[in-house]
Amino acid sequence: MYIDGFVVPVPKKNLAAYRTMAKRAGKVWREHGAIEFRECVADDVKKGKWTSFPRSVKLRPNETVVFSYIVYKSRKSRDKVLAKVMKDPRLSKDMVPGGMPFDGKRMIYGGFKTIVDL
Repeated sequence: MYIDGFVVPVPKKNLAAYRTMAKRAGKVWREHGAIEFRECVADDVKKGKWTSFPRSVKLRPNETVVFSYIVYKSRKSRDKVLAKVMKDPRLSKDMVPGGMPFDGKRMIYGGFKTIVDL
């Protein structure tokens, strides 16, 4: 399995808009081959002294942290799915600066290969 992970600061007032965008995106990702698509809002996330999810995205007052991940069969599958997703017209308005309900410059993301799967 291969995972894309994301940590995103979302203004609390934009959480409903973020959820709407995420539902639309999740549907597209799943249609193009993703195995799972999850969006998780912070519930028990404290600001650490040196490191933490809030520190990682420079969380501002009135924002919350969203942790997201997408699961694929493999890195090769992820690359194919992502190429299709990026061309899908249903997401075009969400992919432009100012089109997202969060500050994309403070989003952290990356691809991860699985080393333990229980």
